[in-house]
Amino acid sequence: MRRLVRETRLDPANFILPLFICTGEGVRRPIKSMPPQCQLSVDTAVEECRELVSLGISGVMLFGIPDVKDEVASGAYDDQGIVQEAVRAIKREVPGLIVITDVCNCEYTSHGHCGRIVDGDVENDSTLQWLARTAVSHARAGADIVAPADMMDGRIAALRTALDGAGYEKTPILSYAAKFASVFYGPFREAAESTPQFGDRRSYQMDPANTREAMKEIDLDIEEGADMIIMKPALAYLDVILQAKQRCNVPIGAYQVSGEYSMIKAAAANGWIDEERAMMETLTSIKRAGADFILTYFAKPAAQLLG
Repeated sequence: MRRLVRETRLDPANFILPLFICTGEGVRRPIKSMPPQCQLSVDTAVEECRELVSLGISGVMLFGIPDVKDEVASGAYDDQGIVQEAVRAIKREVPGLIVITDVCNCEYTSHGHCGRIVDGDVENDSTLQWLARTAVSHARAGADIVAPADMMDGRIAALRTALDGAGYEKTPILSYAAKFASVFYGPFREAAESTPQFGDRRSYQMDPANTREAMKEIDLDIEEGADMIIMKPALAYLDVILQAKQRCNVPIGAYQVSGEYSMIKAAAANGWIDEERAMMETLTSIKRAGADFILTYFAKPAAQLLG
């Protein structure tokens, strides 16, 4: 009877699995703070993607881990970069899977920040050039969707102009429209090797206390040409997801981020909670709040459970 009248339903087709791509062959390097997630080489990532298709999961979000970092994030927009290589391989070997690419600089800069450093701070406008070049490079490699995560002002307009100018008018932009300066990103920074070498990212990520500002950021990104938006993190910002759903007429995603995932895994490992139930309850809460799709490290076990 509960199944008959259930208001909110989860579907593997609404899941996106984040993947961390590194160089090498046959690499499956465990991420200590996010078991059993791993850094994957391109070939093992392709194997993972084949399994995702068999589970009915719709897509992946790719994060790159280059061998060499520099102050200008050159690995992000290198046509032979690690993400570009992974996009080409996945689209060739697993064409039915949606490939979304993270467009940011923190994994590629030697200082770990999301943009160009001028006088000790991130300089917004010059960073837009890097982001635009990266988005075009990802589209050229075959990415289905590009997802800017940097929170620079004006980045959506810059990406849309660059993509259209390069002939990629049909490549959608999935904007991290409301990305909060959150404590829950900690394990991700181990996974992506992107910890800032000084300071933090509060000068360009949002104050967790501000909802009106989040709506303003969302409105601006949609006006600039965003086709879809993401809320990040998810569980501590269910109210923001709900308000965005009521306000916007574009697809809305939510990112159940690394810290949210790792808390459940750690509590379950200590026998404090039931991992399976906690996984499904939190995913249901995100969907219930209004998310059309969910980026989650639980994509595989949740899909297996949903059958």
